[in-house]
Amino acid sequence: MSKKFPDFIPPTKVSYLVERGGPTIHLRRCILQSVDDPTREWAFEKEEIRIGSMEDNDIVLHDDTVSRYHCRIAQDETGYVLYDNRSTNGTFVNKVRIREAFLKPGCIVAVGQSQLRFNAREEEVQIVPSNEKRLAGLIGGNARMREIYSIIEKIAPTATTVVIDGETGTGKEVVAQAIHSLSPRSRNELVVFDCGAVPPNLIESELFGHEKGSFTGAVMTRTGLFEQADGGTLFLDELGELPIDLQPKLLRVLEQREVRRVGSTKAQKVDVRIIAATNRNLEDEVKAGRFRQDLFYRLSVVRLHLPSLKDRLDDVPLLVQHFLDHGFYNKAADGKTLRVRKVSREAATALQNYPWPGNVRELVNVIERSVSFADSSSATTSSSCSGATRATSRTPRAPRTSTASTSAS
Repeated sequence: MSKKFPDFIPPTKVSYLVERGGPTIHLRRCILQSVDDPTREWAFEKEEIRIGSMEDNDIVLHDDTVSRYHCRIAQDETGYVLYDNRSTNGTFVNKVRIREAFLKPGCIVAVGQSQLRFNAREEEVQIVPSNEKRLAGLIGGNARMREIYSIIEKIAPTATTVVIDGETGTGKEVVAQAIHSLSPRSRNELVVFDCGAVPPNLIESELFGHEKGSFTGAVMTRTGLFEQADGGTLFLDELGELPIDLQPKLLRVLEQREVRRVGSTKAQKVDVRIIAATNRNLEDEVKAGRFRQDLFYRLSVVRLHLPSLKDRLDDVPLLVQHFLDHGFYNKAADGKTLRVRKVSREAATALQNYPWPGNVRELVNVIERSVSFADSSSATTSSSCSGATRATSRTPRAPRTSTASTSAS
């Protein structure tokens, strides 16, 4: 089988290995060990490691010959790359001064007078489906969903970049909210940005902010979403819609962890976790020239694919009951009493036999519409959802209203 891209194992990668009976997570760790003091060892799973004398570096070296931000190690599509940040005394690999070089296991990196031995270690962790049917705001007991729950529980505590793909309406934003709520960043904000809902000429200002007078209409300084999400999470919805001329700027933020407002000459460091979502196949977008390959690799640290609702129809009853129990549209005037408590057996069968081209979003709309037309004094039958009973996967028709039935209080 031909490969779409060169061999590449990002710091954390989700791989579905059918022959092994389930998904695994590949964890690749970059390990640096002091040559002079082998007890000093640093291990990282992150995409970039900064080395220098300043305290905000990942590896802090208290050495007068080390520059404040001396060098950095970054993940490339073919391995780990060491970059010298124009340091005063230079960066060396096996006694050869470099500006940029690939690192091989066992090589010696000299930073000033400090010497570090580089190694990379890879671990494969088998994903065991969770026993739970819910995780944060996610609902579903299907095996695919329970695998996703396990993956989320493993990656949420990290700062790993995540790309979520799947059909429209499968709940990608709910997954992003779940990851954020289970992470240490939950005490800070989850900022949401829809790349397809903002005119292309305003996206840069929205993401990075702008200074007063930087362009016509900039009557005041504005903070961008990256700065607003500092210490938290930025969710980029519909990432595939991001104009290609803005993609290098996003890549720079991901690599440098700093933003520069439009019209400003000063960059500001930010600490933001990126979660992105798309209903497009980014690999196909890269091949078509609509998405940058380097940005694709930088973002694809963990990729989660959400199954469509037709692939987990066994979750429909659980989802329907959840929407009835918690939907604002199903509350009586007192805000507590449920107008409709359950669906009839016939209606439930019809709902499970429908292919749901609009996925969970369509199901929510059907339940809300059904509740709106339900007669609270008598149960309705599935005759009111005949569209679902007659639907086929080739020519799906949306279920009609009033699929719900009430139960005696």
